[in-house]
Amino acid sequence: MIRLNNVTKSYPAREEENNGGLIKALDDISLSIEPGEWVAMMGPSGSGKSTMVNLIGCLDRPTSGEIWLDGQNVANLSASDLNHVRAETIGFVFQQFHMIPYLTAVENVMLAQYFHSMTDEGEARRALDRVGLTDRARHLPSQLSGGEQQRVAIARALVNDPKIILADEPTGNLDATNEHIVLDLLADLHQQGSTILMVTHDEQVGRCADIRLDLEHGRIVETTHFSMEVNQDFDEVLEQLWADRERTFHVEPEHFTAAQQRKVVAMMARIGLVELRAGEVAFTPRGEARARSVIRRHRLAERLFMDVLAIRDEGSIEKNACTFEHILSPEVTDRICTFLGHPRTCPHGSPIPEGDCCLEARGAQLTTQLTNLQTSLLS
Repeated sequence: MIRLNNVTKSYPAREEENNGGLIKALDDISLSIEPGEWVAMMGPSGSGKSTMVNLIGCLDRPTSGEIWLDGQNVANLSASDLNHVRAETIGFVFQQFHMIPYLTAVENVMLAQYFHSMTDEGEARRALDRVGLTDRARHLPSQLSGGEQQRVAIARALVNDPKIILADEPTGNLDATNEHIVLDLLADLHQQGSTILMVTHDEQVGRCADIRLDLEHGRIVETTHFSMEVNQDFDEVLEQLWADRERTFHVEPEHFTAAQQRKVVAMMARIGLVELRAGEVAFTPRGEARARSVIRRHRLAERLFMDVLAIRDEGSIEKNACTFEHILSPEVTDRICTFLGHPRTCPHGSPIPEGDCCLEARGAQLTTQLTNLQTSLLS
């Protein structure tokens, strides 16, 4: 989806810098980003992050090298052709929300449509619905919180169905609560197949991505790549930690040798899924939330295979559950849970963590009970 071949971007230096020569903002960069990958680009100020975003976003041209976006080399295109590629392929989310103050939320989203082809208020409203702002469509930016404005900016980036989302410090102006909301939205887009390139200086935010690129002085100095297989290894370790914490319930089978587990745990500690305390491995809040999700998917799958498909062989149940836990989306997991009647335990007796669907079902049940009680009292 994105490929850079030996890309350099140079600027004339001021007289007092480098004797008036050239400063390389990017120095012979090559990288490849596959469709559907989420890449975090990190580095200190002046490392070349913004220059990279400008080049990939067709806002600037390289001094030398090739930039391929979705199979097209955009390095030497005319300004009008760059405008076309940018409108067709790229969705931008910036730290500054860049909202037009006298346009409503839906009109700000429609503005992106205007520069793409033609406006469609229905589509713009659907984009706002995707980010949870249906009821704020007619509000001006001054009537929206910072988090809501950023979500409008994300809706604006999505409305033309871009193949690439460029997010430049998308949580930089947000508090912790709104940062979490925006990162969840990006995670949902990633799960739906969007290719995301995100610039951030925040370690916690950078850990959400599949791949991390560290830039210094215009060069990529380190690439950390978390493949599907590595992510599955992470889930296995998190699942084992969760089972170990339960103690009295069944223990998940070991998937690694001790040496392999130490290597995986070290990587997980580096990206913030676990932490080491006096030689013991412990969850971080993010790691615990991910472990909870994995355990919930796994144990619901076990219940599905045994209760509905009548599979009784322990080995087959475990093998199929391990496969399912890596591919079930939250929505499908909740549907399975609802179909099974929100079971409390897996076939082994271990508790199944509750999901939103369980809480909604319990709330509906309580409402029914209260209604029946009220009817009984009145009669």
